[in-house]
Amino acid sequence: MVRVATTPSSVIIVLFGATGDLAGRMVMPALVELRTRGLMLRHWRLVGCAMDAIDDAAFVGILRASLERNGGLPEDWEELATHARYVGGAFGADDPGALPDVLAEVRGELRGLGGDEPLVVFFLAVPPVAFPSITAGLGRHGLADGARVVFEKPYGTSLESFEELDALVKRTLREDQVFRIDHFLGKEGVQTIYTLRFANKIFGAQWDRHAVAQVQIDVPEDLDVANRAAFYEATGASLDMLVTHLFQVASQVAMDTPYDMADPESILFERDAVLHRFRPLDPANDVVLGQFTGYRDTDGVEPDSTQDTFVAARLWVDSDRWRGVPFVLRTGKMMARKAQMITLVLRPADGPMPAVAARPNTIEINFSGAGEIFLGITVKAPGPDVKLSWGRAMLDLDDVPGGEPISPYASLIDDVIHGDRSLFTTEAGLRAAFHAFAPLQGDARPEPLPYAPGSWGPAEAARLVAPYGWLLEQEGTMPAADWDAAGREATGRETAP
Repeated sequence: MVRVATTPSSVIIVLFGATGDLAGRMVMPALVELRTRGLMLRHWRLVGCAMDAIDDAAFVGILRASLERNGGLPEDWEELATHARYVGGAFGADDPGALPDVLAEVRGELRGLGGDEPLVVFFLAVPPVAFPSITAGLGRHGLADGARVVFEKPYGTSLESFEELDALVKRTLREDQVFRIDHFLGKEGVQTIYTLRFANKIFGAQWDRHAVAQVQIDVPEDLDVANRAAFYEATGASLDMLVTHLFQVASQVAMDTPYDMADPESILFERDAVLHRFRPLDPANDVVLGQFTGYRDTDGVEPDSTQDTFVAARLWVDSDRWRGVPFVLRTGKMMARKAQMITLVLRPADGPMPAVAARPNTIEINFSGAGEIFLGITVKAPGPDVKLSWGRAMLDLDDVPGGEPISPYASLIDDVIHGDRSLFTTEAGLRAAFHAFAPLQGDARPEPLPYAPGSWGPAEAARLVAPYGWLLEQEGTMPAADWDAAGREATGRETAP
């Protein structure tokens, strides 16, 4: 995106939850990545905040350990370490602790170096239950003025809890100060959807219901929940992944063309608009939940738990562009492999050639890591006869000249510093997402079906992607005759129920 906001000359990152897992795995390495790549502002400070009663030196040790686990120390580690401070103890509306005093001191240091008032970014890498007290504390103690505040997901766990949290946040902050982070939107592969569609007519011309028969967004995971059992018992796969990450990726695929790609608000408008077009889920017909065998034996899990560790959902987007095209979303724990794939299944070509050969034509985006783009195309098999076959062309985004991939958290923190909200969720967008998700939190929620660890989940989920099946599972193995039948069945007949 083209930045339109004024960039400050210095910044203070106040990291709540600084001694926690998220800060150590994601946030602190991302800050150092920005600095190593020359993207961090010249004058900056990291102020860690947590309940732990430690001093600056101990926090620097935590920062060092984080970097050693995630890529190693930069060459100028000793100088970098001088940028870190720590504030221990409570912070909230009733007790500001030492944060205001330390923040005033650091502001003074940076004003002396940069000349103007530094930007302050509060990053809440804490459980959502702590969001209200920290937000109220920022307002009560005069720390919110001019600041930007990053809220981790989940920003609410239902439509009702979202509304309560957002009302509290809005009593302290303006919408343009609020950055609700969803790191899937910061992934290189998800961001490349913009250029794939809007800078390449060969793809943009295919990006609607006339050319696309089905969209699959498939995020299987091969890990269990052993170190997150309590969290998973409270959320499950559908709340942890579906209404957050997968709905947001679907909106990135389904949005209409923004009026101005250089204007973040134009991008947000279109993404929010399509989220409002998401039809509320139909749990009876369009959702399959699963629970892997052995989940109930995990420490911290109830012996009769009905929590889902797998969800597959068929989502309908009631817009002129996508009406009648199913968006089928799948994720789960302990599955056959780990992947993050968007697949647009194209309708068979009109003309004298057979409808489909080997597999349907596809546009695929692997949004794991640096990202990859694949094209599944029908080709003539070598030889004297006109026999159709199928091939797959690949572009690794890591090989594209002119740049190098950036991690999602580094990308998004860079956007926060520059005031670019185009890859963050909004009040309107999250309200629409929770509205579409709400039926799955009611009495119509289906019972999770058992599935074996290392499998692709409950077999029942296959009906949601008929007639194609889950393309991630097939790897080109389906016989051509089967695809011919599937293609003829799908031509012009894939409509919403």
